[in-house]
Amino acid sequence: MEDPTPYRRAAQAAPAGSEPGQGLATGALAALCLVWGYNWIIMKAATGYAGPFDFAALRSALGTFFLFAALLLLGRRLKPPPLAPTVLLGFLQTAGFTGLSQWALVAGGAGRTAVLAYTMPFWTLLLAAWLLDERIRGIQWLAVVLALTGLILVLEPWHLQATPGSGLLAVGSGLAWAGGAIVAKRIQTQQRTDSLVLTAWQMLFGSLLLAVLALAVPQPPVRWTGAFLTLLLYISLVGTAAAWVAWIFVLKRLPAGTASLGILAVPVIGVLASAWQLGERPSGPVLWGMVSIVGALALLTLHGLGYGPGGRGDRRGSPPGQNEPRGTR
Repeated sequence: MEDPTPYRRAAQAAPAGSEPGQGLATGALAALCLVWGYNWIIMKAATGYAGPFDFAALRSALGTFFLFAALLLLGRRLKPPPLAPTVLLGFLQTAGFTGLSQWALVAGGAGRTAVLAYTMPFWTLLLAAWLLDERIRGIQWLAVVLALTGLILVLEPWHLQATPGSGLLAVGSGLAWAGGAIVAKRIQTQQRTDSLVLTAWQMLFGSLLLAVLALAVPQPPVRWTGAFLTLLLYISLVGTAAAWVAWIFVLKRLPAGTASLGILAVPVIGVLASAWQLGERPSGPVLWGMVSIVGALALLTLHGLGYGPGGRGDRRGSPPGQNEPRGTR
């Protein structure tokens, strides 16, 4: 589930009706939401077979292999983007996001973790205001308040007997993802870069860090069963490599707003799938917190489409990633 926020340029280059195959792209977007939403169930299931860093390293390494293979099949040039920022992007987006979210799933529910990881846009707003001097305006403030309210409800700090570790790890994964969004914006601003090539290279560098962590952190031995290999192959080939190729296809053929609204389904699908397949039943406050966070995501998406001050018609203070959809792995 790698961060799609660097790709504003690709999305905005395709106004509605300008590309053939929009029906196919709409179907691809629906399938992509299902795949990325269900990835959280796969990741949760994998915790019964491997430690979090072992699985994160394996899935990222295999996903990187399949993604480079796809680039070769598509005839893309494999020239790496600027090295230092791409390494940093890989450490934040692949190692940070994937490693922390997988670690959160060891003790946390799949649906809850998915929603907390999706606090990424709000951390991006705050980081952009601090690092890029981009002001928070209008409806963005309401979205931030909604998101923070949702965070409090989901983390339930008043339950002192509960262990908040998994929730904090999930929030940390969103923070890492947001940091990756800032780095990605700077890379795309400084040099025109093929989005799929950038994704592949940052995944490679992030996978190397995850491999080091997997070797350094004590974990239970991997259970190499048929079920585990199926989970690993699915999330590496379908949930990562194929999903990224599909995502770039969607961005080239659908307006950014359509893709943005569609991708909001990812955490919702994660919650519904976890309730259906894993029997997760969030408490009342947690459920309302999830609704608040998803509602805040919707507000930010509408803001990116031009509703309210600072929207598409008002570029002042628009933070990075505001006009792009946000997917998870």
